[in-house]
Amino acid sequence: MAGGIFNRLSDKACKAFVAQRVYGKKLADGGGLYLLITPAGSASWRIKYRIEGREKTYSIGNYPEVSLAAARVELGEVKAMLREHKDPVIQRRINRAETSASSDNTFEFVAGEWLGMKQKEWSAGHYTKSARAFERDIYPAIGKLPIASITPAIVAKTIEDVHKRDVLETATRILQHLNGVFRYAQAKGLCRDNPALPAREILPRKKDTGRMSALLDFAALGDVLRRADIARLSLSVRMAHRLCAFTAMRIGNVVNAEWKEFYLDDEQAVWIVPRVKMKVTTRPIDHRIPLSPEIAGELRHWREIFGGKGFVFPSPQGGKHIGREAIEKVYRVTLALGGKHSPHGWRSAFSTLARDHGFARDVVELALDHVHDNEVARAYDRGERFDERVKLFQWWGKQLAAAQRGAAVIPLKTKAA
Repeated sequence: MAGGIFNRLSDKACKAFVAQRVYGKKLADGGGLYLLITPAGSASWRIKYRIEGREKTYSIGNYPEVSLAAARVELGEVKAMLREHKDPVIQRRINRAETSASSDNTFEFVAGEWLGMKQKEWSAGHYTKSARAFERDIYPAIGKLPIASITPAIVAKTIEDVHKRDVLETATRILQHLNGVFRYAQAKGLCRDNPALPAREILPRKKDTGRMSALLDFAALGDVLRRADIARLSLSVRMAHRLCAFTAMRIGNVVNAEWKEFYLDDEQAVWIVPRVKMKVTTRPIDHRIPLSPEIAGELRHWREIFGGKGFVFPSPQGGKHIGREAIEKVYRVTLALGGKHSPHGWRSAFSTLARDHGFARDVVELALDHVHDNEVARAYDRGERFDERVKLFQWWGKQLAAAQRGAAVIPLKTKAA
């Protein structure tokens, strides 16, 4: 087995080497991994190894279709097989032969079975979002492949392509689903290994801050609202951001909102989210959010534009509705709030500031639909204290509107119970 110093190369060095197109020339990364310029002028990843005293070569694929990082993942798999005294080339032929006989063992078929099983456990919203991610990001790349023929390099390339859209959370979530599909396939005897496991090394590690990033004073929140108002955003993304801020709802519920959930012409405007769309699906009642006059008025105007049917925030690309990534990217990139504030940060700000200004903890927790940690709070979780939640959201709407204008915090006339 070849040795040497590992990870010598960089993407810049690979690109410069490929540009020369010198037939037969090699560029080594270490550990037996190298790039070779073929007679056709392409750059092919190869792994040189020894087994039973013989030197052999294992081909991975061409650069840049197979990235440097993905090639290194494949090198790790080859070395693992060699430690088990298995010839990687022969093992690949065996795997292909075992899977070629059954068309029902394609990744798409097996993933469909796994999703069908998970549909019984997940909320409707979570299932729909996950199934859409497979159709958009996974099936076009690996859906037709026999599941046992999928290598870590193939999975790594697929996840890399998702991450290139600057959506780390989406790439991470999809990789978690891929792990689930391959574990399911292993349990059914459809593949020996889980090729999604090493692909985690492709994605950068998220910094463990312990808490979601959030701004916790009205002056800073008002600045966010003002900056978003003058930023170049699509109409749907702008309005979805406003609904996040004024309702402190989870971003998934916001982007998936439908007009039939809104009662804007009642004496107290309200947004009623079906329980199946909520994070906690086991409670007996739907989640009601009283809408402050500020956001209710904006929604009525929005309804005049889009007619009040279907999704509240239709996608400008023709899909059902905008994705959460569009709003998250506005905060992270357009508003340069990465590590400072996020769409989810409105929930933290709402909870912290409401408690600081005298609102009862149970009222705030009910407003956020949090799981309660004591019996007294759970006893209230049947829709009671709604009048107090109305006061809470009216206060929140006034404070945000004032903060956006640059005004001082409006004190409560009487302390909330």
